[in-house]
Amino acid sequence: MGETGGVEGGGPRRAARVVLLDPDDRILLLHGYEPDDPATTWWFTPGGGLEGDEGWEEAARRELAEETGITEIELGPVLWTRRCSFPFDGRRWEQDERYYLARTAQRPTWSGGGTELERRSLSGLRWWTCEELLATHETVYPTRLAGLLRALLDEGPPSTPVLLETERA
Repeated sequence: MGETGGVEGGGPRRAARVVLLDPDDRILLLHGYEPDDPATTWWFTPGGGLEGDEGWEEAARRELAEETGITEIELGPVLWTRRCSFPFDGRRWEQDERYYLARTAQRPTWSGGGTELERRSLSGLRWWTCEELLATHETVYPTRLAGLLRALLDEGPPSTPVLLETERA
């Protein structure tokens, strides 16, 4: 899962995230919440931590399949990188993230999450238009996602990954 998990001992958790677009340029986001406070909610891109000696692209594909059931994707370049720190499920998480562009025509399936923590902290998913993201008052991560998506749709992927501001919640 995207906003959970950690590396025991040393260094931040490495997480591969997916900016998944459908043929209408809508982005797929997951709806999450704090397990001990279901009123604290947010939307975020699919993805999660690398496992073992797994590579970044492999993790992006696996996490997307586990969280959405989507396996038919065209995985593109890394769009953005980000370092973030956030409280979740009673602890602080430090995470280095890579955001991959992907496209699909496949419809997602909602299983409620694969891990025990996902089942306690995810409530669904939905496709968002850029206009809906720009207009929403709900919390979305990364916090500038609407503007980043607008730039991506208008200008195409950056020639090299853009380093997003460090986010600390």
